[in-house]
Formats: sequence, structure tokens, C-alpha cells
Amino acid sequence: MSSPPSAKSILHLYAQTLRTAKSFSSYNFREYFIRRTKSTFKEIQGEKDPARVSALYSEAARDLTSLKRSAIVNQLYGGWTLAVEKQKLQRERSDN
Repeated sequence: MSSPPSAKSILHLYAQTLRTAKSFSSYNFREYFIRRTKSTFKEIQGEKDPARVSALYSEAARDLTSLKRSAIVNQLYGGWTLAVEKQKLQRERSDN
């Protein structure tokens, strides 16, 4: 039986997964994966059984590799920005 992952490694995996989720260009995918990441790691944090923590951690690591591939494809074929997304401020240049 392997030892459960340390709190530091779980936090590192959480940060990587959250960073990858935020890299989606599509608003709907981005928001969905951010919510899913937070709920997955809350479940890992609340778990007391070391075997279950190890299983959840390995599943989250597998999901991260899939998420990275999906984010790359989404960035390549991203669509238009939606009205609900925060718009970037465009500064007007003065001729003075």
C-alpha cells in the first residue's frame, strides 16, 4: 500500500489544475472546470481515509493531463467573447 500524498503535493496539483482550468478561452468551459476543480479538491481535503485520498489524488492527476490537452484544443478553436465575460478596457490614444 502506498503512502497518501502530502498536503503540499495536493496543493501543488490543485494550483496546476486551477491554472489549467483558467486557461480555457471559452467562458462556459472555463467556469465549469474552475467549479469542478474546487469541488474535487474540497472532497479530497475532507477525506480522512488515506487509501481514498490516494485514489482521489491519482484520479485528479489523470484528469489534469486530459484537462491540459482540452485547454490547448480550446485555445486553438476558441470562439467569440460573451456578454457575461469581463470586457477588456480599450484605452483611446490622444494625439496631443
